[in-house]
Parts: sequence; structure tokens; C-alpha cells
Amino acid sequence: MIQDRLFPATMMPDQDWWHALWPDPDCFVKILGIEQGMMVVDLGCGNGYFTAAIARRVGSGRVAGLDLDPVMLEQAKSACEGMNNCGWLLGDAMELSYLLGAPADYVLIANTFHGAPDKTGLAREVAAVMKPGGRFAIVNWYPLPREETTVLGQPRGPKTEMRMSPEQTRTVVEPAGFTLDKLVELPPYHYGAIFTNSSQ
Repeated sequence: MIQDRLFPATMMPDQDWWHALWPDPDCFVKILGIEQGMMVVDLGCGNGYFTAAIARRVGSGRVAGLDLDPVMLEQAKSACEGMNNCGWLLGDAMELSYLLGAPADYVLIANTFHGAPDKTGLAREVAAVMKPGGRFAIVNWYPLPREETTVLGQPRGPKTEMRMSPEQTRTVVEPAGFTLDKLVELPPYHYGAIFTNSSQ
């Protein structure tokens, strides 16, 4: 069953609060350093909210949206309707190296890394599909108490104990062959940890 394979506390949020939290997805992908011509993987793409913004950003490049949930993947396809630089992968993020047919310049995972049971293992899967010098961006909630991270008046995000500081994220990702390049602020509650592939 799909539910048994989903990372804990990583369900796709309602569209209304998703938009309230991230009102400008195009600015979001620009801040993360996604550029024209890149081959980008949106890992756990959900309903395609960021996938569409990535597609607009990369232009002549490509974006591959991967999700385990076929319903979410259909929503992502709809979000990117009319864009000819998108591809779709139905499957488990822990099998990325088997699913992706071309090496990536950039892999983004937003709001789901905290739920990966084997975080270093997932980072190794990402490293396996990377071009030399490729980048891996992890967007995480800061480790604030959940009751303090409200969206549209309600506490949102993963349980407090599941949240990861930038240092905790670095500690589990760098053993997979990455080096932390920079941290970017993604107000009000998130940061982006951008790693460079140093294993090839």
C-alpha cells in the first residue's frame, strides 16, 4: 500500500494554506539557485506547486517530478499543463537512482526530508543521480514548536520532535558525499540547505 511507504508527517497540505505559506513559488525557486537550462528533480513533487515554478525557471532545461502517490502526480501534471519541459516519475524516492534516466544538475526536496526513515540513505540515492558538482536543496521547517508555526490561524507542519535544525540536516547529508554550500532563509518558518555533490 502507498500509505505504508509514505514518509511520516509528509502529507500534501491543503492548497489554500500552501499558497498562504508560499505565495510566490517563482521567487522561491529563484532564491534556491535553480537556473535556466538545468535538469532538476522535484523529489516528492506532490501537486506540482513547485514543479510548475521550476519548469518556468529552467526554460530550455527539464524538470522531473517524482511522487509515490498517483493522485498527486496527476494533479502535478495538471499544474504543469502546456509546459513541454516536464517529465513524471511514479515511484519511491528511495529508488530514485533506478527511476531517473538522466543525470541531474539539481534535486529539490521540500517539506518531506524530515520524514525519511533513512535520511543518509536518501541522500545517497540523490548523490547517485547527480552530475559532478550538482546541487541538492532541502527545504525544512525550523525546529520551532509546532504551535508557533501557524498558517491561516492553525498550527501547521510536522510534529515538533520531527523538525531538524540546519546542523542536524548537514550531519545526515554530508556522509552521503555532499558539502553544505549555503543556507538560505525562507520566511516565515523554513530554511533551505543547499549542498554540493562532492563525491564524484
